[in-house]
Amino acid sequence: MPKPALLSIELTSPQSVNGRRAAFQSLWLLVRMQHAHDAGAGIVRLADLRGEVSDASTLRMVVSRAFRDFKAWNIEVGWGEDTQREPRFLNAERRSQGPFWLPAAEAKRVRVLVQGRAATAAEVASFLGLRSRKAQAAGSPPPDAVHLQDAAFWKQLVASQQAARQGRLMAPVAGGNGSGNGSALESIRLAGTLAATDFQRALVTLNEAMLWRRLGDNEQARRRLQALKKQRLAHHVAGNDYLGAMECIVSAWCAYTARDLPLAQSLLSGMAEDAARGLVLRHHPDVRFEWCNLWALVCRSRALALSAEDKPASAALAEESLRRFGEALAAAFESHSFDAAQHVAANMGMAAWLFDRVGLSDLPALAHDGKADTTRRAVQWIAFSEWLCGHTDGQGRSAWNAIYLMRIARGHCRPEKQPTLAQFRAQKPLDPAAISKLAGPLADAFDATNWPARWVDVAQARLADHQAGRRRYPGLQHCSLLFEHAWYAAHAGDLKAAEQSLGLLREALPQLVPSDRAYFTESWNDALPAELVLEAKPPRRPAARRAKSMP
Repeated sequence: MPKPALLSIELTSPQSVNGRRAAFQSLWLLVRMQHAHDAGAGIVRLADLRGEVSDASTLRMVVSRAFRDFKAWNIEVGWGEDTQREPRFLNAERRSQGPFWLPAAEAKRVRVLVQGRAATAAEVASFLGLRSRKAQAAGSPPPDAVHLQDAAFWKQLVASQQAARQGRLMAPVAGGNGSGNGSALESIRLAGTLAATDFQRALVTLNEAMLWRRLGDNEQARRRLQALKKQRLAHHVAGNDYLGAMECIVSAWCAYTARDLPLAQSLLSGMAEDAARGLVLRHHPDVRFEWCNLWALVCRSRALALSAEDKPASAALAEESLRRFGEALAAAFESHSFDAAQHVAANMGMAAWLFDRVGLSDLPALAHDGKADTTRRAVQWIAFSEWLCGHTDGQGRSAWNAIYLMRIARGHCRPEKQPTLAQFRAQKPLDPAAISKLAGPLADAFDATNWPARWVDVAQARLADHQAGRRRYPGLQHCSLLFEHAWYAAHAGDLKAAEQSLGLLREALPQLVPSDRAYFTESWNDALPAELVLEAKPPRRPAARRAKSMP
């Protein structure tokens, strides 16, 4: 059907479109979209309908009726975040979620009238229930305006983020004496009580999801992500594109934590291909860091899993992993985030060492080092990570740097499987002094306070912090520290201390995903002396085949 040149909308009662009576709710939505287009906002969200033409229980019905009317009026209306799509190609099943918009060509056809003449801006605003800009300036500020009391919210948000950087995810600092040194989770919940705008409330939900993910509780993290999705769909939230991008990244992190690599990569790919989120990814360095770092980790895991079966595919994935780590590092420094930079530097160092272990040392990014130098380069990246930790607040150290270096140090040994105690103790892992020497100009990162002269003491110090509540390491880090302590204690001849750590490890393993449990079970059975394995009675090895990787 050919479209008429103009669509005339009469606002005075009884409302009409091209001279024919029209349902108020459908006409209101069309005028609201025209108003958004003229104002440059472009889209109308579900929250804009609620209270004006509908309540939450009838929104779907109102939207469905409106689109039937739009078809009868011969005007095309779009939905979703991408306002550049042609409406006829959109998925109608998602239409009820909004947001809604008028294509530019359709907006030019709309004429809004009051008693036959062109409606003024004030009359359109009055019909829609909006206040004019002049009235807004004279009266109270708009909902997203900055209020003086917002400072308390932002202070609490910063307190939560600082606590997370210091490892105080759930437990407060021991001996805090009510001085405000609460856990990240406590602080973000307090920030939630102070949130005054939709954006602040959504930001609290996002940070809660990120904290639960770091704590290893994917179920809680996903619940908060679902809450965030509802907040974004139901309200016109400032920063919606950023929130949507981070929601996608945290969802991908949950998939990666559960070792569902295809899902993690699918979520990240979908985000990069989405028009609105892809734009945020290109221009927001924090989002780009998160995306590149996680994509690199997924590629690293896939490369290690394929290394024995498909060397060319494994090498391609390894090369992409290192390239993405490099992009993540650049994004971290672009956003002036030393905390982000130290995470990716450690990941890059461990990736280089792992790739060398599975025969991928001839990668273009590694080949110039030579096989003998790959360990040195890996140690230097991890030392750089530790150096960055010391140049923030000095408390942002995770356990990963110590865990990675202890793995590299004992990886220097090439023992037989299930060695006797004598064979086990005859192995010669690199000691902390040798690791420090490999670090070269970055050796000053390993200060005596945080890096004792023996690996068993390095592990013990971090476990003591965890047990005393000075830090709270998530399940995978805690289990890794327990295993490293058991290995080095046994190597030093302290079998009683090794058995104690193995007992604690056995109790903690059920909280890990199956593939991570399998890594520790295999390492336990193969790397430790038979006498210690027999005494500690480790869990039975899972029957399922495990990817040749490490958590």
